[in-house]
Amino acid sequence: MVYSKVICIGEALVDQIIINPDGDCKNYLGGAPANVACALSKLGVRAEFVGCLGDDEFGKEFINLFRDLGVNTQLTQVDKNFSTRIIKVYINDEGDRSFAGFVNSQKKFADEMLDRKVFESSKISFQNLFKETRYFITGTNLLASDKSSDALLFLVDYASKSGISIVIDANWREIFWDNLNKSSQLQRQDHLKKIKKFLLNGDILKLSHEEAILFFENDNPFLISQSLSKKPDVIITNGDKPISWFINGFQDTTKIIKSPKIVDTTGAGDSFLAGLISRFINRKEDYDKDSLNNDIQFASVCGLISCLGEGAIQPQPNIKQVQDFLKSYGS
Repeated sequence: MVYSKVICIGEALVDQIIINPDGDCKNYLGGAPANVACALSKLGVRAEFVGCLGDDEFGKEFINLFRDLGVNTQLTQVDKNFSTRIIKVYINDEGDRSFAGFVNSQKKFADEMLDRKVFESSKISFQNLFKETRYFITGTNLLASDKSSDALLFLVDYASKSGISIVIDANWREIFWDNLNKSSQLQRQDHLKKIKKFLLNGDILKLSHEEAILFFENDNPFLISQSLSKKPDVIITNGDKPISWFINGFQDTTKIIKSPKIVDTTGAGDSFLAGLISRFINRKEDYDKDSLNNDIQFASVCGLISCLGEGAIQPQPNIKQVQDFLKSYGS
């Protein structure tokens, strides 16, 4: 059997980009796992999105977007009582973004309503769905809600027992844990412990430099890997600085191409991860350090191109665009 599919589980939400001091804004569909699923599909990889959407206009927009991009939504749930999450995003002059809270005052959102019982009641299609899956990609934001956390842990356990590689992008977003109320320092430490325990499930970990320091107190991917029971592959990104990694027993640092035309960095890490997984899933030769450097470079260009337009999904490249970009830089 050819294991050619990737399942992405997590939040699909709306990035509301604040475009001027008067509060004018533009809405873009996003959410890290949704971004990864869309980016994978654009790169020619069969992708499935698993999450919970609101029964609202944005939820319908997501369903239409996934359909248009060929992303399967067989196990995506829709909740009639809670809306699709909208997060306010500020973009500075360098294109870097910061999160400024959620648009409405409700304490719960549709993505938190992902229900384990629904998966258990659809066991036959659920089992069939996983048959051709090679990678299971998720983040940690679903852990912030008890209900979605239960569903996530159930799926990760099922995937792991099915021999599927678990890919975790830490994607630490404190705002998902705080919501309306600032957490105490003690609560914050509990949240971090829960996330670090969850990272033990990963066969591949993607961390930002800040996350590596936060969760492991160092930024050496080999040392981080050796500190975990699965000895996972570890990739550490750091904005436009070189990417450090430990993959399949090889360790190196890869310089990346920079661009002065950065518009919006929202979703850049998601495009990077999709680019990397697209290379891994299509790999025909054995790993070596040079080929892995090429994979990291390809993935970094996926992330860079996504920064040249607004929003996380629309600017994502296809394979030809990435290849043409690399050729233009002599890579």
